[in-house]
Amino acid sequence: MLRRLRENGPVVLVPLAWTFVTAAHLDLVALRTVLIAHLVMDAIIVAFTVVSWRDMTQGVLRAWKLVLLAGLGATLAGTAGLLASPPVDPLLSLTVVAWMLIPAAGLAYTGQHVAEAPWVYSVGALLSGAGAVVYAGTLLVGLPAPGLLAGLTLANVGQTAGIVNAVYQY
Repeated sequence: MLRRLRENGPVVLVPLAWTFVTAAHLDLVALRTVLIAHLVMDAIIVAFTVVSWRDMTQGVLRAWKLVLLAGLGATLAGTAGLLASPPVDPLLSLTVVAWMLIPAAGLAYTGQHVAEAPWVYSVGALLSGAGAVVYAGTLLVGLPAPGLLAGLTLANVGQTAGIVNAVYQY
């Protein structure tokens, strides 16, 4: 059962995480809830990485182990930003952008190294990377919130497509 959860869980967790981040940007969840979510994500990433460590030693899976490790660093940075009083908004924004770019790199690598539907990963990487550009650009230029939501949506769609394809193919 644990193996099945490990193999199929991300297909639910990835879009759920991005939907939650979007809800947080819309002020639909309290800052304390966001902190709790970060702590839960920290724990899930650590547990998933530890349980999967031996299976992720080479090829595409090794690349995704690196994604998890880098992503854990980004999530811990976001957790630290949320624990500060007041919260450190630039650190939180960097966490979001990191979670757009790190999986985009994993998706791009996967698209170059798998035989089954590699284009899905490549398109997912492009969408997630474009999401990072739109999101960061919106922040830097000071555009209205719809730009942030567009960036979040692009990352959500791109990363969800990649994980759905991975679960379906393998």
